[in-house]
Amino acid sequence: MPLPSYHWWRTVFWLIPLISVYTVVLGAASLASMLVDRRGHVAHRCARLWSWCILATTGVRVRLRGRERVSLGQSYVFVSNHQSIYDFPILITSLPFQLRIIAKASLGAFPVLGWHLRYTGHLLIDRARAGRGTLRRIADLMRRGHSLIVFPEGTRSADGQVLGFRRGLFRLAIEAGLPVVPVAVIGSRHVMPKGRLMTCPGQVELVVHAPLPTDGLDREDARTLADRARDVIAATVAGEG
Repeated sequence: MPLPSYHWWRTVFWLIPLISVYTVVLGAASLASMLVDRRGHVAHRCARLWSWCILATTGVRVRLRGRERVSLGQSYVFVSNHQSIYDFPILITSLPFQLRIIAKASLGAFPVLGWHLRYTGHLLIDRARAGRGTLRRIADLMRRGHSLIVFPEGTRSADGQVLGFRRGLFRLAIEAGLPVVPVAVIGSRHVMPKGRLMTCPGQVELVVHAPLPTDGLDREDARTLADRARDVIAATVAGEG
């Protein structure tokens, strides 16, 4: 039976213990910040620092392209392909926006994690019952200058191929009147392959595309918008940038 690779030993005995320390320290700081900053800005800075520490410790370098295509101060729905659990740290450290995620409502029942998500502005929704209340919360995020980051594939791609996009999130973007920004993540699956407890150093490319406007669209256009965003991202990933 062959011994595990160097990167497996490095992950288990070096990276996981270090990342656990980052998580405890910065997680505690993030939770404490909720007492004085209900907008979640301090918690967002903690999340960015946590993500930066993870990338630096692992040896992941990110090359960002297309940043000039989006405007600071504008609210967007950033939609990205999903190759690795490293995608969120990559996105939050690279995009200079106050980013919030859409998560399952059931996560709100978890101690600490659920409290953090609920009180720092992230959207915990039952996607089968998302309605006017969700739209009001998205409108509140817009007033605060926040943006959303979502992974419409719903799962990680094992081979890097971009899967189909779920249209429900695009329907929310249309009803909220938010532009949709396709973001292509290239190479993160090599950093930590799906289903394997192993991380490797490497370079990841992040390509930000021009926003897709939602003005004049209605709920029936959600599928077309989803397909359009997916095609942009898939073409970029297929061309490796």
